Amino acid sequence: MDRGLCVSVYLNKNRFFNRCLVLPRPSPRDADVYLDLDLSSVRHRVDTRFLSFTIDASLAEKERFMALLSSVKLQTLTKALRPAFLRFGGSRQDFMEFQPGESKGLRNLTSEESCGLTLLPWWLEEQLKEEWAQFQEILIKEDLEADYGDLKFTATTVDQLYSFSSCCGLDLVFGLNALLRTKENSWDGANAALLLEYCQARGYRMSWELGNEPNSFRKKAGVVVDGQQLGRDFAQLRELMSRFELYRQAGLYGPDVSQPRHRRADILGGFLETGAQSIDAVTWHHYYVCGRDTSLNDFLNPDILDTLNDNITKILEHGAPGKPVWLGETSSAYGGGAPGLSNAFVAGFMWLDKLGLAASRGLQVVMRQALIGPGKYQLVDPNLDPFPDYWLSILHKRLVGRRVLRVEMLSQLGQGERVRVYLHCASKRSSSSGAVVLLSMNLSDEPAVLFLPPSVSSSSVEAFVLQADQPGEQGVLSRNVMLNGVVLKMVDDRTFPDLRGTRLPPADRLQLPPFSMAFFLFHEAGAPACS
Repeated sequence: MDRGLCVSVYLNKNRFFNRCLVLPRPSPRDADVYLDLDLSSVRHRVDTRFLSFTIDASLAEKERFMALLSSVKLQTLTKALRPAFLRFGGSRQDFMEFQPGESKGLRNLTSEESCGLTLLPWWLEEQLKEEWAQFQEILIKEDLEADYGDLKFTATTVDQLYSFSSCCGLDLVFGLNALLRTKENSWDGANAALLLEYCQARGYRMSWELGNEPNSFRKKAGVVVDGQQLGRDFAQLRELMSRFELYRQAGLYGPDVSQPRHRRADILGGFLETGAQSIDAVTWHHYYVCGRDTSLNDFLNPDILDTLNDNITKILEHGAPGKPVWLGETSSAYGGGAPGLSNAFVAGFMWLDKLGLAASRGLQVVMRQALIGPGKYQLVDPNLDPFPDYWLSILHKRLVGRRVLRVEMLSQLGQGERVRVYLHCASKRSSSSGAVVLLSMNLSDEPAVLFLPPSVSSSSVEAFVLQADQPGEQGVLSRNVMLNGVVLKMVDDRTFPDLRGTRLPPADRLQLPPFSMAFFLFHEAGAPACS
């Protein structure tokens, strides 16, 4: 079958309009998807920093790698994803201790001053990137074996991290070590107090977490901390924060448990009994599959995508009334990701579906693991070039607004749940009042036709269609992504490619190519919920 590079819009039953290459008219095998959109009411409102991301704490295992945060390229890519939280944490945070000492940083810098004073010389950046690519293999091995040594980090590490977040306009969330325990197995906050004291003296505004995946403490360190004790530990941290003027009202998030199965759900329930009043959001982690035991079929399997919905239901059942729920760490596959899959175009189906589903269920924040770190699921590669999921993220950040609307698929033929759609008000930066954006994906090797209701069929459409640069099912393993038929690549370290959509006339249907993801922006939808 001929492959369309962009999108077809059908003007009537006999004619269609195509801005790229000609697509064949739908055959009986194609999926006819009839959409019902509710533009009158808001289903949920997510945080302005809904799409957020992490930096893995392993970056600080050797302090010199923190200098990568001064890369012009990395700062350019990161600024484009603001507003966002930047979480610094992960498995190694529970083996890190702050070592006070003289700082090399400067106090009270503005974000622009912070950017200007920390730029990395090109020759040093090239050297660090080469060393970082090699060191990642050591870190991945440590993760697989859960073999972590104690790590001291200095004021310089804190300064570099805060300088990066300030320069890029991000809200820093710092993960504290929960495995510093007393003989009575309560949390020992003495080292955290030293860090808070230093950060307050520097004027560093940030939020805090305590511990990473406490359900795995036994495996990582031979320590068992039940949920109720963990809640008391958070209450202790909240009391510690109250001693510092800068952090009395600062955010505290937790407990960062893994997805709810067996003991993990028990830990969350016990934690909320004793710690709910201490936190500002309930955080948990989610991955679809194990990176060492998965396949391309898993990444294209709608049943696997649906497991997130079941997990969200379980978390919400345990949730504390009035407390927002966050996905505090998430990606496609745990264990550092799946080589050849988590860093390929196909991973975008999991990422876009997660963003759409999480918002539709009312989760306030989704933190992507990771902007930079060891493994195969980062947003940028060891050379600091974007992976496909980065381009998906920047389009989501630009186009998708806070207000979540209801969309239903009234009928589908031949595709099951391989066509998936979500609906938001458009972001203020992308369109005028009343505009909506349809997030859509086609997991099938056949085109899908989206039939639009009258509420939007009279609106012009701006189409942002993402496809791999190679055809067919094996093509989704490519690390190159096309926007409306053009491969996306940075022009230089400071300049993005053209990320504008293709303007299409009003029509009652859209065609979604095989193995594609798309944002369809309806500028004149006039949605009352978005006015």
